[in-house]
Amino acid sequence: MRAAAILGLSASEKDLRPFQKESDVTWATGVPASSTEADAILIFGGDGTVHRHLAQLVKLQLPVLIVPCGSGNDFARALNLRSTRDALEAWREFVSGRGNVRQIDLGVITPSDAGGAPAPHNPAPGNYFCCVGGVGLDAEVARRANRLPRALRRRGGYLLSLLPALFRFQPVAVEVASPANLFSGFQTHYSGTAMLVAFANTPTFGGGLRIAPGAQFDDGRLEVCVVSAMAKSRLLRLFPSVYSGAHVKFPEVKYFQAERLRIAAEPPSDVYADGEYVCSTPVEVKLERAALKVIVPESQTSIDKNGRT
Repeated sequence: MRAAAILGLSASEKDLRPFQKESDVTWATGVPASSTEADAILIFGGDGTVHRHLAQLVKLQLPVLIVPCGSGNDFARALNLRSTRDALEAWREFVSGRGNVRQIDLGVITPSDAGGAPAPHNPAPGNYFCCVGGVGLDAEVARRANRLPRALRRRGGYLLSLLPALFRFQPVAVEVASPANLFSGFQTHYSGTAMLVAFANTPTFGGGLRIAPGAQFDDGRLEVCVVSAMAKSRLLRLFPSVYSGAHVKFPEVKYFQAERLRIAAEPPSDVYADGEYVCSTPVEVKLERAALKVIVPESQTSIDKNGRT
């Protein structure tokens, strides 16, 4: 068996060594040039590291194992890979031929013009994301968190950045629309000022905040959470509820599912996904079904996070 290892900014050869102890595996570092050069890829890093390689991983269509070594690790958490030990056990199962591979959806963000068509200055394919994207306060928090030293980002960088981001933040005028069904045009779900608009493929972001408690990465649907404008003091009082997902019950929160989404803002606003800058609004967001093969603990190949087979 041939394996390729991608080491993120917070990872080193030391993190790789336990995996190299498995017999009959030939190792290389970096992204393979083609799918004929490896049988699997291991990524040692967090959501940002995964995000930066998604387009290549989709093209290669090789099984990918995420070893959580980043600051947030929300994608690994959604795959039930909460520690290096979990990832090592999943790797041993894979090497022994247990078939513990799942195919999961990925989100795609495409910049568009005001009418929703792909922007003429950006004809390239859309930007993949694995976890959660957003506009508004989340983007400002992510921007600030990315400026922190890596040691601080690993110790709650999102929370450390929340208060200074909120202090200067002003609600954004947004319009959020999605098709009612496969045969209809886009219909507005929300129009007004908002603190944030989040669209999710997995339940958590920011290192465990359950912004989209109903999200699953293999159901073909985005979970959308719009938090309308409110006093900053009230937002701080409601914030702890995001850890449990209880925020979706509050009247200021609009929560729904969509297969496709359009988001516009005035003035245009930055869009972040997986903690990384992507582009500015307006954008169209959709899911690409079964876009990525992932190596997971054997139990996860037949039972999803809600216990369904």
